[in-house]
Amino acid sequence: MDPARPSGEAQDVAAETLSEFLVLMEYEGDWLATAVNGELVHREDRFNRSLNDNDRIEILSPMQGG
Repeated sequence: MDPARPSGEAQDVAAETLSEFLVLMEYEGDWLATAVNGELVHREDRFNRSLNDNDRIEILSPMQGG
């Protein structure tokens, strides 16, 4: 995650779908795992997953290392 992006802080983003949110926040890649309100949203469902006020969106990415 980009350290300049707040983690766990509320942000207002004008997006109607999870896919649109990811584009607006400049998250790209098939390697992302996403959840809305604690519910996993599969990659193929991001275009259909509408967002509502106060939804909690979690974006996870794999870490390299050992």
